[in-house]
Order: sequence, then C-alpha cells, then structure tokens
Amino acid sequence: MTHDHSTHGHGHAHGLSAAGLDRALAVGVALNTAFVITEAGAGLWSGSLALLADAGHNAGDVLGLLLAWGASWLARRPPSLRYTWGLRRTTIYAALANAVILLTACGAILWEAWQRLRSPHPVPGPTVIAVATIGVVINTLTALLFVRGQRDANVRGAFLHMAADAAISAGVVGAGIAIWLTGRTWIDPLVSIAITVAIVAGSWSLFRESVDLALDAVPRGVEPADVTTALAGIPGVAEVHDLHVWAASTSEISLTVHLVVPETGTHGQVLAAAGDLLRGRFHVAHATIQIEDEAASAACPQRPVEVL
Repeated sequence: MTHDHSTHGHGHAHGLSAAGLDRALAVGVALNTAFVITEAGAGLWSGSLALLADAGHNAGDVLGLLLAWGASWLARRPPSLRYTWGLRRTTIYAALANAVILLTACGAILWEAWQRLRSPHPVPGPTVIAVATIGVVINTLTALLFVRGQRDANVRGAFLHMAADAAISAGVVGAGIAIWLTGRTWIDPLVSIAITVAIVAGSWSLFRESVDLALDAVPRGVEPADVTTALAGIPGVAEVHDLHVWAASTSEISLTVHLVVPETGTHGQVLAAAGDLLRGRFHVAHATIQIEDEAASAACPQRPVEVL
C-alpha cells in the first residue's frame, strides 16, 4: 500500500515578509547605487585604487542585490503546467551568478594592485577618509535591513556582504589616515589587496554553497543520517530507504523517502507523524513520503540490499 504526502511551506526569508524583503532590497539597492557612483567618482579624481576597488565590490553587491530581488520575485510566482515547482530555484542561480561575478572582478583588482605596488601613485588621504566613512555608514545601515532574514541563503549572503563591506570601508578609512600621516602611497595598493582577499574569502563560501545547491546536494545544516534515524524511530516504522534531500530554493528544503510499515492499519498515523517530524525538526517545506508494507518493500526497485 502506498501513500504520497506533501507538506508545503512558502515562507520567504524566515523573519522578513515578502513585502518587507522587497522594501529592504529596494532601499539597499538605492543606497548602494548612490554610494558606488560617489565612491567611483572620488576614486577616479583622487587616483585611489583602494576606493576604486571598494567601488567595484559595491557595484557587484548592487548587482547581487538586484539578482536576489529578481529571484525572490520569480520564486513567489505560482507553479504552472510547465514549471510544476514554480521558479523557486532562481534564488540558487542568483546566488551562484553573484559569486562568479565577484570572483571574476577580484582577479582584475589584484592585477591592478600589483601594478600599483610596483609603481605607486600619490593619493589624497582626506578624500579616501571622507568617502570611505560614508561607506561604513551606508553598508552598516544596509546590513541591518537583512538581520532578520538570515535563514534564507540569499538574504544571509546579502547581510554578510554588507557587513563585510562596512568592515572593509573601515579598513580604507585606516589606510587613508595612514597615507595622510606618513605620505607612504604604497599603503593604498596594500589595502586594495586586503580588500580583495576579504572579498574572495566571502565570495568563495557563497560560491561553494550555491554550487552545492545547484547540484542538489543536501542543504547545509541537514544530516541525512539524522533524518533516517529520526524517521526510523517513529513507532511502526521498520525500515527507511530511498531518502533524498535537496534544496527547492535557497530557503526551502524538499525531501522524498520510503518508509516500510508492516502494519497496514497504522499507515495513516505514521504518515502524519513523519510529516510533523520533518516540518518541525528539519524544516522541510515539501515532503513526499511513500509508505510500503513488507510485500511492497521487497518489490521496491529503490530498496538497497542493505537498508540503513
């Protein structure tokens, strides 16, 4: 006897409503776009690679926010006959695209920084200090917009980028003060290298996570062995097999599993208990649970020789 059961959860950002997330992203894009224009202009005028590097990073963040915003909007569109899961996976591809863009930009910044180390250019410290101080304020305010939604990988990525930007801008302020006081212009390319290393460190983690999600790896924070053990502990369950766990989006977990329940009369009870367990303990938004009696289990083509 077989039952299919699905549980649905379509929370977006876990702590931020859809409207709240849209507002946060809109404000973040507006603030950071204005700052990118200001910082890039100041960097060109002053010849500061540190400012240009930070402006390039912030431009990448604006693009990332736009990608996250667009993906969030697409993810809320209802399923169709062609896209039966809807477009929720666009949040995964947005995160992956954002990571690739940032890592690509890092190579160009490092090359230019190396050229500047070999042939330093004079940099007006006061300009660097003033512009970077504005960056500290704007990036901190933007990061605070996403504090409540960090269970969503898209939102968490935006928060971490903005928080890192605030710290990086603070470093640029320190470099500007050092240049102003010492006149040592080589400090500027060194700071740009440090900024780029910080970008690579943050972007690499995002890149690894988004690749895992795109390849349907088990989402971080979920251990299949724990899920198997928990399901096997439900009264009436004799075996657990054919367990698959993957991410439907950056904020939703999907799962399929076969449960062997010899007593036919308890199938409904086991099904309900398993659904509650997966929702409550493992935050699974969509679960499909196939209940099998012993005869069906023996004939199941997905049943391994040795059941976990």
